[in-house]
Amino acid sequence: MSASELAEEEERHRKRAPWGVIALVLLTGLALIRNGSGEFDAGPPQPASAAASEARPAGEGALPKALTPLPYAVPARVRVPAIQVDAPMTPVGLDADGWVGAPPPEDPNLAGWFTGAVSPGEKGTAVVVGHVDNKQGPAVFYGLGALKQGNKVEIAREDGKTAVFEIYAVEVFEKDDFPGDRVYASKGSPELRVITCGGGFTKQNGYAGNVVAFARLTEVR
Repeated sequence: MSASELAEEEERHRKRAPWGVIALVLLTGLALIRNGSGEFDAGPPQPASAAASEARPAGEGALPKALTPLPYAVPARVRVPAIQVDAPMTPVGLDADGWVGAPPPEDPNLAGWFTGAVSPGEKGTAVVVGHVDNKQGPAVFYGLGALKQGNKVEIAREDGKTAVFEIYAVEVFEKDDFPGDRVYASKGSPELRVITCGGGFTKQNGYAGNVVAFARLTEVR
């Protein structure tokens, strides 16, 4: 794609997504080229809601009571027992072009915490991103779409505390219709979004969507 075409595409995204630059990396920057060996032709698991005619809006239904927010602390590690994730975390910010960075794709077992949002456990919505795969095969959040309501995401923080979040929804959204305000807006309590690529895949365009796990703080250890 030429520089002018990239500029036009970015402008279209900005007009469609007034909620800002945070979403742009999730619309473009995590759309990796999937392993072409044929071993993973089935693709990563997709959320059940992706097949539904109308996905239930995130946040509806019975939710666990949120805890008192924690103070700021850098997250060090993310664990998701249900999908056997146990990975170190690295801060990601904005790069020289104004895009949110992503973990290095050559390290499949590494997650990124976006430093432009709150730290996991603070009041507001923290954002954790990671690759679904790389050229060698599945990466840290390959199984994200298999999570179910009630599964836990544990974030070990550098202050010695572990913030435990409970999943209340997992959905997949088309990149061209990504509901940024719904995904990133603060709910007034400590929440977490874990995001990777998903949906359909083509070699030409990569993944068509993003899988988003919505979670709320329910325990501090």
